[in-house]
Amino acid sequence: MQLHQIQPKHKSKKGKRVGRGGKKGTYSGRGMKGQKARAGARFKPIIRELIKRYPKLRGYRQDSSSPQFQVVSLQAIDKAFSPGEVVRPESLFAKRLVRHKEGKKPRIKILGDGDVKKALVFEGCAVSKSAKTRIEKAGGSVTL
Repeated sequence: MQLHQIQPKHKSKKGKRVGRGGKKGTYSGRGMKGQKARAGARFKPIIRELIKRYPKLRGYRQDSSSPQFQVVSLQAIDKAFSPGEVVRPESLFAKRLVRHKEGKKPRIKILGDGDVKKALVFEGCAVSKSAKTRIEKAGGSVTL
């Protein structure tokens, strides 16, 4: 016996032709109107997987264009810099206290966590009120 000589044991049963009159009634078991009632309508459940794959924005009217700050504490700056040095965004990048975010230089804000024992000059950084008082108390200055 060869592969081309094999015959099926039972004949294949043809599917029901629904929706063409006959004894099934007016709508022939398809309900009324709509996509499922039409000929050739096939729903693909894949669409749900596509929707689930997309990232969703949480919250009400999320805006990514608002200024994003990278935060640096006074304690970290006190360890990294020597007295009388100028603290600028470039120097913070050089000492690796701040890193690039998505290939761009982020805006920097200095918070008053910890104490400063050295007189440092801060330029071009946003500074919180508590950090500003601690810097000036140590003999440093803040300029925007």
